[in-house]
Amino acid sequence: MALILNLETATTNCSVALARNGVNIAMKEHDSASFSHAEELHLFIKEVLKEASFLFEDLNAVAVSKGPGSYTGLRIGVSAAKGLCFALDIPLIATSTLRCMALQVKADSGIIIPVLDARRMEVYAGYYDHNYQEIAPVNAVVIKEDTFLEYAEKGTVHLAGSGAAKCKEVLRHANFVFDPAIVPSAATMCSLSYEKYTKGMLENVAYFEPYYLKDFILQQKK
Repeated sequence: MALILNLETATTNCSVALARNGVNIAMKEHDSASFSHAEELHLFIKEVLKEASFLFEDLNAVAVSKGPGSYTGLRIGVSAAKGLCFALDIPLIATSTLRCMALQVKADSGIIIPVLDARRMEVYAGYYDHNYQEIAPVNAVVIKEDTFLEYAEKGTVHLAGSGAAKCKEVLRHANFVFDPAIVPSAATMCSLSYEKYTKGMLENVAYFEPYYLKDFILQQKK
């Protein structure tokens, strides 16, 4: 049995899921624009373990969403994951934030592009076929009228995530489908983290860093 704790803090959603052999058995999450991760993450971890009647010592690994996303959110999640891995002497697993978002889209054809809102008219974008296989590298994109057009001209393009609302304001091709309600969640990390665990695709706990994609820019809280 592989018992893996999954942590998702890359965006406003503070999300924790406990999975056994890739199947989610307990979870707790709270999506708040105030970024409550520092206050809630460790509490959620304790609650999911208690709900599933397991102890910290029962964990076989900890998985963390590696980004891209909020600089502060990613730091909180990675710090918590590393602390648990060091204390319990268990491996660290990292999953792609954008691929976990893509897994929430059910599509029989076309392209899935999860998009996270960045500054101004920019988004962080991932590119996946309907079987959730990556077809292009993650990048930061400034949304213009012709953005993602090469995909839309070939078929349906599912734009999912917080950046989809921004895209909807500009992109007019009939093949675009927008779903801004999708947020990264630890629930969709479970199968990916288990797959990586069974294949030995583990991170170096001491040297692992989140995938920020862009340099951190300090902004004052409104």
